[in-house]
Amino acid sequence: MTVLVTGGAGYIGSHVARLISERGDRVVIADDLSTGLPDRLEGQVSAHIDLAAADAVEQLRAVIRAHEVTSVIHLAARKKVAESVELPEWYYQQNVGGLVNLLEAMKAEKVTRFVFSSSAATYGMPQIGQVDEDYDCKPINPYGETKLIGEWLARASAKAWGLRVVNLRYFNVAGAGWADLADTAVANLIPIAFAAIRSGRPPVVFGTDYDTADGTCIRDYVHVHDLADAHLAALDYLEHDNRKFDTFNVGTGTGSSVLEVVEEVRRVSGLDFDLDLQPRRAGDPPALAADVSRIKNELGWQAKQGLTEIIESAWNATKS
Repeated sequence: MTVLVTGGAGYIGSHVARLISERGDRVVIADDLSTGLPDRLEGQVSAHIDLAAADAVEQLRAVIRAHEVTSVIHLAARKKVAESVELPEWYYQQNVGGLVNLLEAMKAEKVTRFVFSSSAATYGMPQIGQVDEDYDCKPINPYGETKLIGEWLARASAKAWGLRVVNLRYFNVAGAGWADLADTAVANLIPIAFAAIRSGRPPVVFGTDYDTADGTCIRDYVHVHDLADAHLAALDYLEHDNRKFDTFNVGTGTGSSVLEVVEEVRRVSGLDFDLDLQPRRAGDPPALAADVSRIKNELGWQAKQGLTEIIESAWNATKS
């Protein structure tokens, strides 16, 4: 098996690529390095490709032919929610346009195994604390919309020309499987908290009056190494002729509040710090965790690591 990993120089993509290599399959990475790191490509076969560019289809076809690609894991996308609200046209052009080009290339080269990096952002503002894959998706920002459209497009391609699809809806990804692959974006709660306390600033907590046990938002945090392993399970699932589902939540099934995360950061780091308590942000649901029964039953996958392992691995990676 040869797997093309788009976005393989990124935080999640680099974990996926390494796990695939470690189990003995060949990996080819396509990345424009707009957010990915060049040093994550060391020792990997790679191609510098902007998936949304006018010539992307021909570039992708050439890579697929040259390396006899048999499967694709598509992670390359823009993923900043606030940025998507400010630049919706660009987000659609990048995320949906890039996916169109990739599927065109796969169709032309008869590559039919496809794992799509989707998101819990497709759910929008669920009115329940634990959401399953059949919940009616109503994304509330352009980023989430592009991910849901991506699922639709992949499913339409499956009907039209036989694409085999797994959509993985990620919940809150954090931690580090290896120190050299740590999350450097400082865009999510745990790396934001680490960056704040290292700079002497108090981490910001948005909202302390939610209808939760401690008043702060509850989220489902999944270790990036576990998440990467879910992609391998998805690749294996695509080899089955009888596949009941094409969409799966990837999480732990257990939520942690913002204050619980902060307390674990205090314990792991050994540092004490104040908090900057701010009002709620618009669009933040009080609680959101994954119902993970489908992925466990169908793919045989479940998360092995919890919040402690996530924060310990992230903290240790920042010190290396």
